Amino acid sequence: MKKTILALLLFSASLLSAQEEVNNDYNKWSIEVAGGAHKPTRPFADQYKASPISFGQVSVGTRYMINNDFGLKLDFGYNAIKDGDGSLPFKSDYYRASLQGVANLGSVMNFETWTDRIGLLFHLGGGYGRLAPEEAINADEKDNMMHVMAGLSPQIKLSNRIALTTDLTVIGNVRQNYTWDGTELTNSRGFNGMMINVSAGLTFYLGKNEKHADWVSRENTMTEELDSLNQRLTKIETDLIDTDQDGVPDYLDREPNTISGVAVNTKGIAIDLNKNGIPDEIEASLDQRYAKMNDINNGNDISVKELLSQGYVNVYFQFNSDKPETYSLQAINYLVKYMNEHPSSQAELIGYADEIGAPEYNQQLSEKRAKRVYDILIASGVSESRLSYTGGGVDSSVDKASGPARQLVRRVTFKLK
Repeated sequence: MKKTILALLLFSASLLSAQEEVNNDYNKWSIEVAGGAHKPTRPFADQYKASPISFGQVSVGTRYMINNDFGLKLDFGYNAIKDGDGSLPFKSDYYRASLQGVANLGSVMNFETWTDRIGLLFHLGGGYGRLAPEEAINADEKDNMMHVMAGLSPQIKLSNRIALTTDLTVIGNVRQNYTWDGTELTNSRGFNGMMINVSAGLTFYLGKNEKHADWVSRENTMTEELDSLNQRLTKIETDLIDTDQDGVPDYLDREPNTISGVAVNTKGIAIDLNKNGIPDEIEASLDQRYAKMNDINNGNDISVKELLSQGYVNVYFQFNSDKPETYSLQAINYLVKYMNEHPSSQAELIGYADEIGAPEYNQQLSEKRAKRVYDILIASGVSESRLSYTGGGVDSSVDKASGPARQLVRRVTFKLK
């Protein structure tokens, strides 16, 4: 018996030493110590009986709550059973070790709606017991048996670390071979030994968090779980945002403003094999409409004014945006340089949009594009009295189904005066 109790105590200690709080919001472990009165009801031999209420029972246990509704408890108990009034004298020691499931009825029944200091636990389980009567028929023989037990434990929270606990437990022994007094053998089978324990004690809560599972609101827990789930869903949705619609989510996209429709690599960067800053897919089309630097710097068969006014030099834009593409900002530099060299010149800026979208919206977008270039020119030192801007609306001169062609009409052109 001593070896068995020692093994169970070591098992309990190992549970405590292996404490791991899966949920970081509340503590799950506790130690319970209690003592009080008991009443063994049967079996007794003739002329033997116990007092209606006898003191001399103690228990100690450790409990782990899987969540704030359910848990497990391992506990050990001892009862000193003695003769009562009108009985022949006897004394028996009863030991038990029990593993029980625990239900937090206070949480299940939403006690938190009216109190945060009163709780109620229900426990049910079974284990191993031993009866050691001093007056046994065979002094060397002890009565070993299994038992089933159930009980209710009202609680009063004294602090976040301690609770006052009372308990009412009924224990039924299976195949108890001796009467409680130890003077007779029993012939019945099944639950032939009954014990009622009434006790009071303290529960000590372990862990680093503020509250224990016994006192966590069911509603708050569900709210926190829903909030956590919503945060995770929001993060997933945010991670999947693909602003430039190139098939690479923004959080992985190293170039989140890629021109719509052009091929990109796995990092979201537009493919540009010749490293000239222009995506390969639209380079051929731009070569027909966009003046090259050498043409302007060297004056090859055409004047700068003609290049600017006849649509060879344009500022191109991203889809549904008034932000100029980086590669076409040089066109603005050409105009700034020309107007600085010709102080009497004036320029009209005309914005355009592709056919995607409502005409009214595209008219506004074309004006915004022209206004954006206008603002850049003023910021570059060109007098606003020498500039004007207007929206040309939709340019439907290209194939609407072609991404590279639509890129060509999302632009601002210049007219020099």
